[in-house]
Amino acid sequence: MRRRTLDILFSAGGVLLAGLLLAIGVVLTSNASFANNYVTTQLTQQQITFPTVDKMSAEEKQQACLVQYAGQQMTTGAQAECYANHYIALHLASMAGGKTYAQLGTDQFALQAKVAAAQKSNDPNLAAVQKQYSDLVASRDTVFKGETLRGLLLTSYGFSEFGVKAAQGALVAFLAAGLLFLLSIAGFVHALVTPKTEAFAVPEPAPAVKPEVVTA
Repeated sequence: MRRRTLDILFSAGGVLLAGLLLAIGVVLTSNASFANNYVTTQLTQQQITFPTVDKMSAEEKQQACLVQYAGQQMTTGAQAECYANHYIALHLASMAGGKTYAQLGTDQFALQAKVAAAQKSNDPNLAAVQKQYSDLVASRDTVFKGETLRGLLLTSYGFSEFGVKAAQGALVAFLAAGLLFLLSIAGFVHALVTPKTEAFAVPEPAPAVKPEVVTA
């Protein structure tokens, strides 16, 4: 095959591959933009604002991201992750002995049985047991709401991370497409300056074999 033809083939293939990478980059950029806009819209509708530093407790002030976002409205996935893991989780840990909604369910059923037994036996401590039960139900309801909000915020954070990864993938695709395009141009230029008759990988001629001289 002639060298010029080979250069044109490789360069044309490079242009096609660069076009494919460019299209992939556009798609990834579109996905990243959708993810970021969607998360921002949903979080903005919640109207959640970080507390200012002067209103934070000593434990809250130890959370670097809470101090960083102090007084700001939540609009990004990173802010949602901070609020979920460093604000809501911090308060949930201080409630009901740090137990989860599911764990408090076991305690609630046990107290419910205890109330029923106290009612049946006319226990004089019935009022105290009922108050303990009511307090536990209220605490469990608060924990449920906190865990639900925390889960929703972390879902928004995870969705925003897909957008971040898509944007990173788009950048790599654009850079690779640009590099291939430049290499393809260099290949076309080389094909233009290469003589049409120049062949590629021409085999070297075999060395001449000297005849053996036979002596008597």
